[in-house]
Amino acid sequence: MSEKSPRHAQGMATRRSVLGESYVNRAETSKSALDAPFQDLITEAAWGHVWSRDTITKRERSMLTLALLAALGNYEELALHTRATANTGASRDDIMEAMLHVAIYAGVPRANHAIKVVKQVFADMDKETTE
Repeated sequence: MSEKSPRHAQGMATRRSVLGESYVNRAETSKSALDAPFQDLITEAAWGHVWSRDTITKRERSMLTLALLAALGNYEELALHTRATANTGASRDDIMEAMLHVAIYAGVPRANHAIKVVKQVFADMDKETTE
C-alpha cells in the first residue's frame, strides 16, 4: 500500500465534513482491494482537489453538484449529495433553484425525476428527525 498524499488527507477530511462520518466510515469499511484505487482517486481528486478549494462555498459547490448529477441522470449520487446538504448549507429552496436550472438546460424529464429523488430523500430525512 502506497503512502497517501497530503491532498488525499485533505480530501478525506472534506469528504467526511460533507458526506458525514457514518457514511464515509461505511464506505471505507466496505472498500476492497478491487475498488481501493478508485476510492483513493475520488478522495484525492474530487474531495482533495475540487471540494477542498475555497473559491466558492460548500453550499455553492453542493448546488452545482446536484445540478450536474441531475442533468446527467446520476440519481443514486443525487440522493447521496441531497442528503449531504445538511452539512453544506444548501437549503431546500436552493436545491429547487438548481433543479429549475436542470429543467431549462438539461431537460424537463431529467429535472422531473431528480425532483422525485430529492423529495424522497427529504421525506426520509424528515422521518429520521422525528423518530
